[in-house]
Amino acid sequence: MAYVLDMPVPTRERMAAALRGHGITPTRQRLEIAQVLFTRCEHLCAEQVLASVNERQAKTSKATVYNTLNLFVEKKLIREVIVDPARVFYDPNTTPHHHFYNVDSGELSDIDAGEIAVTRLPALPSGMVTDGVDIIVRIRSAGSAA
Repeated sequence: MAYVLDMPVPTRERMAAALRGHGITPTRQRLEIAQVLFTRCEHLCAEQVLASVNERQAKTSKATVYNTLNLFVEKKLIREVIVDPARVFYDPNTTPHHHFYNVDSGELSDIDAGEIAVTRLPALPSGMVTDGVDIIVRIRSAGSAA
């Protein structure tokens, strides 16, 4: 797996340099959010990021977390994975890959891009090109109710 901040232990200095390299001013709150995302390397929702940041430091507002996550998505530091309209995860793995979404547990896990073959896409509207294909395979325990 490759991450934008792919390093054994992402130090604050390295994270600050990586943020600057993506045109982002490394404020204390942004560094705290980056620390949560890139040291855990997990799929986290905004509420999980907020809780983790506020465990570690003085209170950071919900608006700051959402704004920072949106900025990180815009600058391609992380990917936004929308599993349903009420559930969005933020993924520090920006390489091409897909996901399993466990509807029982709410967990999201990676699927290597080479494991899925897309054989045909529909014709694109005039003047458009494909920017990417994201596949989410929803799974549940065989014994759970559908």
